[in-house]
Amino acid sequence: MERGLKLKPFAIIVAIVTCLSYGVLVPGVQANTIADSFNTAFNIPSVVTGIILVVLLGIIIFGGVKRIANFAGKVVPVMAIGYILMMVIVLAFNAQNIPAMFALIFKSAFGMDAVFGGMVGTAISWGVRRAVFSNVAGAGEATFSSAAAEVSHPAKQGLVQSFSIYIDTVLVCTATALMILSTGMYNVVTPEGITLVNNMPGVEAGTAFTQAAVSTVFNQYGSGFVAIAIFLFAFTCLVAYYYIAETTLVYLDNKLRYPILKHVLKLVFLIVCFTGSVQSIGMMWALGDIGFGSMCYLNFIAILLLSKVALKVLKDYDEQMKLGINPVFDPRKAGVDNADFWIEYSNEHGHKESL
Repeated sequence: MERGLKLKPFAIIVAIVTCLSYGVLVPGVQANTIADSFNTAFNIPSVVTGIILVVLLGIIIFGGVKRIANFAGKVVPVMAIGYILMMVIVLAFNAQNIPAMFALIFKSAFGMDAVFGGMVGTAISWGVRRAVFSNVAGAGEATFSSAAAEVSHPAKQGLVQSFSIYIDTVLVCTATALMILSTGMYNVVTPEGITLVNNMPGVEAGTAFTQAAVSTVFNQYGSGFVAIAIFLFAFTCLVAYYYIAETTLVYLDNKLRYPILKHVLKLVFLIVCFTGSVQSIGMMWALGDIGFGSMCYLNFIAILLLSKVALKVLKDYDEQMKLGINPVFDPRKAGVDNADFWIEYSNEHGHKESL
């Protein structure tokens, strides 16, 4: 934003909002999800889970991010594949319910269902909010991890990030929904507090629905597997949240005039994670929605203003692909200003490699 739009004040505002969101507002949701899943699967009190979580995060953010990143890069994909396979098995055991499940989905989506017909607007609203939370499309979170990736052309990383949305939402989240719906392990409560479906009396919406659905086939092992999978997904997200918050803090204080700010951020982040573990999920989601909503509004403006630059980058990538060469980005040829890193990269690598 500072280099591409030449709007440093706007970049500073976005950095402040992003730092507050990922350092304070959003982490509680992931911490609460971990605590809730462990309480359901292993009957571990949320306070205990919160303490363990803070200790593990403290070890990492005070000096071990690369190690956990390497671990997560190997384990999380395996867990994701296992999660999808588990969904297939659950659906196979509940094959007789699949036609009615899809009928319910489509009838509810078009307001035709007698029970859920009046909740179409609410369902869409919640769907959009949760979809944003699952893949963070439009919020700008992927900007930070993408900037750290080593690629020869920025369009390559952009395409990877676009594809990741399908993994996060279309595969993993849909798998969760199908397991819950096919087994009937869910409750439905209107925003006014009216209970429409009460298949699991006394159970609040959250990870317990998924764990109960999986347990119909895998008994107690299913709930434990879901809890471990959630821990790995959510824990790596928390590490990423801290990395993003610290990155924005470094941008705001790029001359390191106030080194104590990093220590304050670490302590606040750990306190938020512990608090999120023991507080209600409703409060954590409310704070998370504020954080992501604030970032989305600002990031949409940046996306709109930077769209011309993005199209230039994509056009340059497509032209090189048509020539049968491995795309290497040269901002001078693409007509993109203030991209010093890519000028150096292009001078160093050139177009020596073929596809």
